[in-house]
Amino acid sequence: MDDPSLARRLWQANADWAQKILAHPFVQGLGDGSLPLGRFKSYVAQDAYFLDAFARAYAFCLAHGTSRDDLYGFSELIAGVLEELKLHESYTEKLQISLDGVTPLAATQAYVDFLLGNARQGVLGETIAGMTPCMRLYAYLGQTLAKKDVAPAYADWVSTYSDPGFEALAVRLEALLDRHAVDSPAVRANYRRAMELEYGFFDANR
Repeated sequence: MDDPSLARRLWQANADWAQKILAHPFVQGLGDGSLPLGRFKSYVAQDAYFLDAFARAYAFCLAHGTSRDDLYGFSELIAGVLEELKLHESYTEKLQISLDGVTPLAATQAYVDFLLGNARQGVLGETIAGMTPCMRLYAYLGQTLAKKDVAPAYADWVSTYSDPGFEALAVRLEALLDRHAVDSPAVRANYRRAMELEYGFFDANR
């Protein structure tokens, strides 16, 4: 049997964080509807701030791409972030929250600084290694929560991240990771650090 791809090996190597995040009360509360609305509103605002930076990190990747397929791939991924932001904007009227002038929590700012700090260095494989966990993790969370009865309160969130279209974006980014990254200490460290920051992001909003 062939060895799994680098993207798959990295995900498997960080299964401990994936399970810890799935079990977090915030994530479980999204599935069963027990998450307090105020916590969700804070999360939406923080996540919109984060997604702005995530899109910019993709733009750095696009600028450092080496092929036409990179151009297509990162353009599709940026468009995917814009679709996520549309979901967040749909909450603004419904939940009476503003996505403008958000003050980032320490956990949010740490994640943003990590992403953009890597992106500005221009080492494409290492940048992608720090971005892939977000996409694969959210697809995993959405698909796993969707296997059970989902409470109406946050069904839109679960539906977004369990959707085959989002899975396709995660796969697209993993293919770019396999193309541009090598199995190095820096790549492994960036992937794991992103998983740690994902946990910190959810935990800060609980």
